[in-house]
Amino acid sequence: MLFPLYIIGMITKGQQVIRDWYERKQWEQFAFQREMESAYLQGFSGLLNAPTGSGKTFALFLPFLAGFINKYPDAYTSQTNNGLLMLWITPLRALTNDIRKAMQEVCDEIGLPWRIMTRTGDTSAAEKQALKKKLPEVLLTTPESLHLMLAQKEYPKLFKSLQVVVIDEWHELLGSKRGVQVELGLSKLKALSRESEGLSKDPKLDSRLQTQDSRLKIWGISATIGNLEQAAEVLLGNDFPPDKIKMVRANLDKKLLIKSIIPENIENYSWAGHIGLKLLPQVMEIVALSKTTLIFTNTRSQSEIWYHAILDNYPEYAGIMAMHHGSLDNELRNWVEQALHAEALKVVVCTSSLDLGVDFRPVDTVIQVGSPKGVARFMQRAGRSGHAPGAISRAYFVPTHSLELLEGAALKQGIKQDIFESRDPLLLTMDVLIQYMVTLAVSEGFRADELFKEVKGTYAFADITRNEFNQLLDFITTGGKTLAQYDEFLKVEIENGLFKVNNRRVAMRHRLSIGTITSELSIRVKWLSGGSLGTIEESFISRLKPGNTFWFAGRSLEFVRIKEMSAYVKKSNAKKGMIPSWAGGRMPLSSQLSAVFRDKLDEVAHGIEKDEEVIALKPLFDLQSQLSHLPQSNEFLIESFKSREGHHLLFYPFEGRLVHEGMASLFAYRISKIKPASFSIAMNDYGFELLADEDIPIEQALEDASFFSIDNLLEDIQHSLNANEMARRRFRDIAHIGGLIFTGYPGQQIKNKHLQASTSLLFEVFSEYEPDNLLVRQAYNEALAFQLEEFRLRMALQRIIKQTIILKTIDRPTPFAFPIMVDSLGRERLTTETLEERIAKMARQYGADEVWEKSENMNAGKPRKPGITRRKGF
Repeated sequence: MLFPLYIIGMITKGQQVIRDWYERKQWEQFAFQREMESAYLQGFSGLLNAPTGSGKTFALFLPFLAGFINKYPDAYTSQTNNGLLMLWITPLRALTNDIRKAMQEVCDEIGLPWRIMTRTGDTSAAEKQALKKKLPEVLLTTPESLHLMLAQKEYPKLFKSLQVVVIDEWHELLGSKRGVQVELGLSKLKALSRESEGLSKDPKLDSRLQTQDSRLKIWGISATIGNLEQAAEVLLGNDFPPDKIKMVRANLDKKLLIKSIIPENIENYSWAGHIGLKLLPQVMEIVALSKTTLIFTNTRSQSEIWYHAILDNYPEYAGIMAMHHGSLDNELRNWVEQALHAEALKVVVCTSSLDLGVDFRPVDTVIQVGSPKGVARFMQRAGRSGHAPGAISRAYFVPTHSLELLEGAALKQGIKQDIFESRDPLLLTMDVLIQYMVTLAVSEGFRADELFKEVKGTYAFADITRNEFNQLLDFITTGGKTLAQYDEFLKVEIENGLFKVNNRRVAMRHRLSIGTITSELSIRVKWLSGGSLGTIEESFISRLKPGNTFWFAGRSLEFVRIKEMSAYVKKSNAKKGMIPSWAGGRMPLSSQLSAVFRDKLDEVAHGIEKDEEVIALKPLFDLQSQLSHLPQSNEFLIESFKSREGHHLLFYPFEGRLVHEGMASLFAYRISKIKPASFSIAMNDYGFELLADEDIPIEQALEDASFFSIDNLLEDIQHSLNANEMARRRFRDIAHIGGLIFTGYPGQQIKNKHLQASTSLLFEVFSEYEPDNLLVRQAYNEALAFQLEEFRLRMALQRIIKQTIILKTIDRPTPFAFPIMVDSLGRERLTTETLEERIAKMARQYGADEVWEKSENMNAGKPRKPGITRRKGF
C-alpha cells in the first residue's frame, strides 16, 4: 500500500519549497502553521483559530501552494491558466489589498507564475470584465461579490477548478445575515464541486467523496470567541463528513499590556457621558511617546469630535494625523492605510473600520475611548498594535465617565480568564433565502428539489420544512397569498420545472439589490470644485440650510446645495459646526462583560481593592454606600425617592441597556396591574428608572412571587411593549433584503420616507390578510431576539429571583442613579435650555451641585440649540 509522504515522516516537494521560503525570509514557521499544513495536505476542512498578527494568512495560503506544487513537483513554475483554484472571502473590502499583495509576493518569490486578484465593490468595471474573460488562480472577494458571481450566466464555469474556499475573519460574519449569505454561497459551491467530480447529489451516499481530491476544502479563520466549535459547524454545514473536520488552534502566548487612563481627581470626573475629552491631555502624552497610535472610538460621530479636538488643541499634529471610518470616501481611506504602512502618520482616529486584519506594523499603541462593551472586541482592537508574531500589543482604556473605569477592570479580568463572547448563529432568515433563490433564478435557474436539499445542508436552514420552502417558492413566483395581483412581485417563472428570471429589468434590479447590509439612505458629500469626501445620511443633510457649517472628514465645511443625491460643500474657516450623526444605537454591554462587571462590583462590596481602577473609584463607591447601598453578587438593589417630578424607582441588574429596556417595560406593566399608572422609562448599561406621577406600590409588587417570574414572560412582553411597532421597524430591513422594495438605481435612490411608507403598508397588509406570512413572523422573532435580547432577559430574571432584594429609600440621586437620570433628560417636553443647563438645574434641585462638573463632558462637541427632546414613555 502506498502512503502519502507526509504520513511516513518525509516531507513533500511542496513542503520543502515552503520551508525554504521561510528560511530565506528568516522567519520561524510556528507549530500551529505546521499543524495547519499537515491538516490541509491530508484533505481536512475546518477552522483555524489564531490571534491578530500571528501569521494566520500564511498558515492557510502556504499549505494550499504546497498542495499545488505536490501535483506538479517538476513543472510547477510553468503551470499557467489553471482557472480559479482558491476563493478567499473577507468581510471588509479594505482587507483584500494587503492580503493580495502578501500572496502575490509569495508566488513571485517561489516562482509560481500566478495572478492574485480582487473582486469587491471597489473593483472597476474594466477589471470585472477582465475577470470574466480570464480568472486568476486566487480571487479575494466579499460575501456580496460572491453572490453577484452566482448571479452571472454560466457561473458554474467560474468555479469548475475551485479547490478551496477560505472565509477570513469568520467570527465577524457569524451571527449576521452576511454570515448566512456565506453559508448559502458555500452550499452552492459544494454542490458544484460534487457535480464537477461526477458525484452523487447526496455526499453521504458516495464513498468517492472520502478521497482527498474529490471534495472542495473549506476553511475558516477566526479570532477567539466563546463558541468556536459551533462556529466550525455553521461554516461547514450539516452535510460535511465529521471525520474530515479539524480545529487548529494557534495557542500563542501573545503578550498584551493593558492600562486604564485614570483621571487625576476621580471625584471631579464625569458621572455620565460618552465622549471622554477631559482625558485628552493624558491621551496625547501617550501619543507623543509612541511611534504610531490608533485611537479607537465607538461611533463615527465620536471619531469626528476627537479628531476636531486634537486638531484644535494640538495643531502641531496637522499633517501627521488622519481619520478613518466607514463613511469616508474609499480613496481617503486607502490613502490613510497607505500612509500608515509608510510610517507617515503619528496618530489615526478610527472606528471599527480598522478593527480587522489589515497589517499596520508601525502601530505600537492602541487607545480605546469608551468601553467597547465586549471582551472580544477589545482584544481585537488591542491586537492592532504589535501586529507581528512575537510583538507586544499595548492598549490603553479611556473611560468616558467614572463607572466605565470598572468596565476597564472587567475587561482586563475577562482577557486574563479567557472569557470571550459567543457569536450565536442566525436561523431561518427567510429574507436572505428569498434573495438567494432569486439570485440563482437570475443566472442559470434552479430546480426546487435540488435547491431544497442544498439549503437543508446549511446550519441556518437545517430546520426549514418543505411547506415553508414551498411558501417561499410561491412568494417569488406568484407573490404569495397577498401580492398575486401585483406584477412587480411576480419575479420568477417556471419552465419545465426550472425556476428562472426572464425579465431583464427584474434581473438588473435584483443584481443592484444583492446584499444584506441595510442602512439609512446616504448622500455623497462633494466639493464644489470636484472630488468626493464620503457619505452622510439623508436625515442629517435634510436639516441643513445653505450657509450652515458642519464638520466631516476632519474638515470644516459650508453647505452650499443638494443636487441629484449629492451635497455640495466648500471649505469653511468657521471654528464651530455641527457634527453629523449616523443611525445605530449604542452598543449594549455583552453578557460576558456584564457578568465580570458584577463580579468586580461584588469585590468592591466586600472591600477587595486589588485593581487600580477600583482603588481610583473608592470615593465614588464610598458615596454610593453612604447614600444607599453597594450590592453584593447575591443582592439586587432597588432605590426609591420622590421629587417634584414624581416617584422614582431605580433598578440595577447590570445587564446592558437592551435587556434593561425590556425589563423596565415588563416591571412597569406588572406594577400597573396592581395600580394603574403611567410610567416614563430611562436606562443605561447598569440599570433603569421608572418614573410615575403618583406613588408606586413597589413593596406590594415585591411581595408577589410572580413579579420577577419568567412565567408568561412572552405574553407580558407583548402587553408591556408595542411589539407591533418593534416588528414593523425590523420588517423594513427584511423587506429590503427580501426584495419587496427597490431602493433605487445608483444616483437615483428613493427617499427614506417613501421607503418607510411602502414597508409599513406591506407590513399592515400582510398582518391583516396573511398573518402566517414567514417574513412577518421573522420580524417579530428579530424584535425579540435583537431589540430586547429576550434570552438574556429570561436568564437575568432567573438570576434576580434567587437574590436578596435590597429596597433603599434615598434622599437624592446616588452615583449609580445619576447617570441614568441624565440619560432621562431626553423626556418629552418643549425646552429652550441646553442639556448642560438642564443637568445643572437637576444638580441644584437635588442638592448635588458638584455633579454639574461631573457631567461636563456629556454633550461635548454637540451643537448648542433649543429643541424637543424625547424620553421613552410607557
